[in-house]
Amino acid sequence: MTNFSRRDLLIGSSALAAGAAFSTQVLSAAPPASAVTPALIEAAKKEGKVVWYTSVDLPLAEKVAKAFEAKFPGVAVRVERSGAERVFQRVGQEYGSNIHAADVVNSSDAAHFIVWKKGNLLEAYVPEDVAKFYPAEHKDPDGNFASFRVWVCIIAYNTNLVKKEEAPKSYADLLDPKWKGKIVKAHPGYSGTIMTATYQMQRDLGWAYFEKLAAQNIMQVQSSADPPKRLALGERAVMADGNEYNIFQIKEKDGPVEAVYATEGSPLIVGPTGIFKAAPNPNAARLFCNYSFSPECQQLIVDVGGLRSMHPQTKEKAGRTPFKDIKVMKDDPAAVEKMSDEIKQRYSKIFRV
Repeated sequence: MTNFSRRDLLIGSSALAAGAAFSTQVLSAAPPASAVTPALIEAAKKEGKVVWYTSVDLPLAEKVAKAFEAKFPGVAVRVERSGAERVFQRVGQEYGSNIHAADVVNSSDAAHFIVWKKGNLLEAYVPEDVAKFYPAEHKDPDGNFASFRVWVCIIAYNTNLVKKEEAPKSYADLLDPKWKGKIVKAHPGYSGTIMTATYQMQRDLGWAYFEKLAAQNIMQVQSSADPPKRLALGERAVMADGNEYNIFQIKEKDGPVEAVYATEGSPLIVGPTGIFKAAPNPNAARLFCNYSFSPECQQLIVDVGGLRSMHPQTKEKAGRTPFKDIKVMKDDPAAVEKMSDEIKQRYSKIFRV
């Protein structure tokens, strides 16, 4: 297969089903649900390892890997973690050179899966839990991927530097002159989360909003995990965007941060997982995929990772704002896919980065 880009493999808007988180063309039909069987475990052990390309924060990715290895001794997990856009580029470069190194892939940019599906790179595989429990809008109709994790991109502030009554409550509040030089923000050219969030915000608030925000002398960082870290260190008083789950993690360790769910709505981020057809360890990949969507793993990513799960058998952690109470912007991976190059170019021009 030749090297590919988002634009080369763009799914046309005519193929989209309105309202679905995964609006992709139905090419056939999802295969029957697949359970973990003794035969699958034995086949995975013969392969001995699974290679997981992911944009999940490394500490959480390693905990998931260790939990899987403890449950299925003899199958090692090699975690290859990078920002979502870097993961996407790496897969494209490797497949362009006929290198098939990855077994399972997870990205914080759901649009990547539209590209990979259109390129016929993904195996149709439906773990039993996905078939039984996941809402239709959180699984591909052809069984190529499903929502491994869900979260929102939020505003937050340092509680040592900002009083609760003075904290921003909306995106519009960030344009107040009092925040000039006090805001940190991540980049859509590196982070899939920020790519998705930027799309939703420019759609709902307009590019003019970003032009005004850029005038606030923003500290520009790369990953969506970076603003929460800079915030906790007190390098900036407010973050304009970043991962909700990082704020949970910091706050629950008594860090000086507080989440803000913007009155305009917070961008909704969906991080799917799928298996590559050319996976070098296909049985280990299937076993790992089954585990990823199990209540055990999903509860782990909620409790330890601060993420949201679409598995109804998981429980939200006390002290966190219930997901149902958060106003979210509408997710649209296909539109992100279509506009990705434009978003990167316009953002870089506006923020001069």
